[in-house]
Amino acid sequence: MPQFPHLRRVAAAASITGLALSLTACTSGSGGGSSAEGTVTIGFVNGGDTEFHTCLQKSVEATANGSKVKLYTANSHQNPGTELSNIEDMISRNVDALIVQTVNVDALKGDIAKARSAKIPIFLTSVVTDDPTEILGAVVVDLTKVGQLDADWVAEDAAGKAAEVGIIAGAPGAASDLLTSGFSKQLPSNTKVVASQPGMFNAAKAQDVAENMIQAHPNLAYAFVANEEMAFGARKAFAAAGKNVKIVTVNGTEQGLAAVKDGRFSATVANSAMTTGQLAVDNSLSLLRKGGTEKIAKTPIALITKENLAEAPRYCP
Repeated sequence: MPQFPHLRRVAAAASITGLALSLTACTSGSGGGSSAEGTVTIGFVNGGDTEFHTCLQKSVEATANGSKVKLYTANSHQNPGTELSNIEDMISRNVDALIVQTVNVDALKGDIAKARSAKIPIFLTSVVTDDPTEILGAVVVDLTKVGQLDADWVAEDAAGKAAEVGIIAGAPGAASDLLTSGFSKQLPSNTKVVASQPGMFNAAKAQDVAENMIQAHPNLAYAFVANEEMAFGARKAFAAAGKNVKIVTVNGTEQGLAAVKDGRFSATVANSAMTTGQLAVDNSLSLLRKGGTEKIAKTPIALITKENLAEAPRYCP
C-alpha cells in the first residue's frame, strides 16, 4: 500500500458546465436515513461529466441496487460551490454515509468539515486525506504509478535512442499533476520533454494543443496524454500533420482499448471506473458495519498494449 503524504486529487475532471443541482433517489423507499427495516441510505456526490464520472456513477448505482442500498445521487459539474451545496442537501436527507468524488482539494476540505459536524461519515473516491481518521475510508488510484507505467513503455520502446516527448496534461492542479509528474520523472535520460501543455481533459482542446506541439516540434516521437478522450483529439492532430507520434495514455475504456488494438494508441494504463465504484459501495457498507475491510483500498492498474489486451479489466458497467 503506497503512502499518500498529500491529498490525492481527482483522477479526471471536466470543463465547467451547468451549475444546477441534480439530486435523484435511485432506489425504492421513502425519506432519508436508515429505515425501520435497517436499510442503509447512502448519498453519492459526483464531481463531473467525463466518461470516468459517468461510468463511476453507473457502477455505484448498480452496486447499491444489488446491495439493497437506498441511494441518492448528485453531480457538482466541476463546480466547488455546487459540490458543497450537494453535500448540504445530502446531510439534510440524513444519509448514513456519503461517497464523494470531489471536484478539487479545496472543495473537499469544506465537505469533510460539514459532514463531520453532522456526524455523517465520508468515503472518498480517487483521493485520500493526510489524516485518514477524519474519513470513513477511500478507494484510490496511484496516479503517480500510472504515469510511471506509461513512461516505462516509452523507455523500452526508445531503447536508449534520443527521442523528443510531449505531454498533454489535463486541468492544472488536479489529478493531472500527479500523472504528469510520475511520467516525466520516470523517463530515461535519452528522452527529452520538449513541450507540456494542459488539454483540460477536453478532446477539442487537446487537439489544438497537439497541433501547436507538432508544429513547434516536428521531430516529436512520443506523447503522453492524461486521458483517452484527449488522446483521440491528439491522434487527429498528429494524423492531419502526417506524423506518427506514438501516444501513451490513461483509462482503459472500450474505445481506448480498440485504439490500442488498431495502433492509434501505443499503450494505455487501465484503471477501471467500474471497479472503483464497486469498491466504494462495498467498502463503505463493510466499514459502516465495522467489518474487516481495509480503510484505504486501491483500484488495480495495469499497462495495456496489443500484447495483453485480454488482461484489461472492464471499465464501465
